[in-house]
Amino acid sequence: MPARPLLAPTASSAAVRTAFLTVKDAADYLGLSPHTLYVWRHRRQGPPSFRMGPRGRVMYRVEALDAWVREQEQADSRSNPALNPLGVRPQERSAPFTTV
Repeated sequence: MPARPLLAPTASSAAVRTAFLTVKDAADYLGLSPHTLYVWRHRRQGPPSFRMGPRGRVMYRVEALDAWVREQEQADSRSNPALNPLGVRPQERSAPFTTV
């Protein structure tokens, strides 16, 4: 007789499954390769991740991925007009230093 799950899937268990993504799913979500996420994790860059479960699988929260993407947009001068160097008047150079 095949093993049966103890609880039938519910809407809340489906929400829990989609709240956390594996490296492959997170990479698909962000449009990156899983290798890129592994490299970023090793370098302590990229979106926040954590290990979950007895096997220590690397997981990502969907809400953390969304927040990380928003941070990237705000840090990019092309997306954030306040950071655009072309929108600022150039500084005047001071007179060259002369010795007497």
